[in-house]
Amino acid sequence: MPTISAISAKSANPTSFVPEAEWHTATLGMGCFWSPEALFGQLPGVLRTRTGYAGGSTEKPDYRRMGDHSETVQVDYDPGQISYEQILEVFWGNHNPVNINGYKGRQYLSLLLFHNREQKLAIQKNISQRIENGHNEPETEIAPYTVFYTAEERHQKYYLKRFPDAIEKLRQLYPKPQELEGSTIAARLNGLAKGYTSMERIRRELERWPMGAAERTRLSELIGKIRW
Repeated sequence: MPTISAISAKSANPTSFVPEAEWHTATLGMGCFWSPEALFGQLPGVLRTRTGYAGGSTEKPDYRRMGDHSETVQVDYDPGQISYEQILEVFWGNHNPVNINGYKGRQYLSLLLFHNREQKLAIQKNISQRIENGHNEPETEIAPYTVFYTAEERHQKYYLKRFPDAIEKLRQLYPKPQELEGSTIAARLNGLAKGYTSMERIRRELERWPMGAAERTRLSELIGKIRW
């Protein structure tokens, strides 16, 4: 029987089974980007999450020189499993959509960057519905998406990286940091590390991933051996 280390990264990552041309992307800001990445990463249908800088015009920003950008999260998802409207509901329901003038400049903003006309219309409709339901009009900044600068490695999957044994185990599948950080299973486990999901939920979702039974079992065993 093949060892756990023999599981291919492709088989362990559902993004391999969803052609990239069919991915949809949401880009948003909810303040510090660590928690939102974990929040969205635990959702079934989300394929990949990344933290980064967007919403401004400064070229080549980094964490210490962000310029007029904001901390943001980019969420790649399968629209056949989760809709943009559902992502908006998670967005509104998990932060206070108020922008405080002068607080760290634009680093922490309630921000929605729409990628196309459909997303823009969905945002407008969603806000109208919220107001009709008694919510105040949010101070969220809404603008067209232009560019996203990926944040430094230390800001990717921040909560998962607090557990060295988890990273060591996952490196059996993803020896390169970018492969690990861009994997679907790492997104789910980052949500687990933050407390947004449970191992039981992740295992149940694994049962629906399009992979062979033997590979599914080995992946389940691998994540089950992580010392949290």
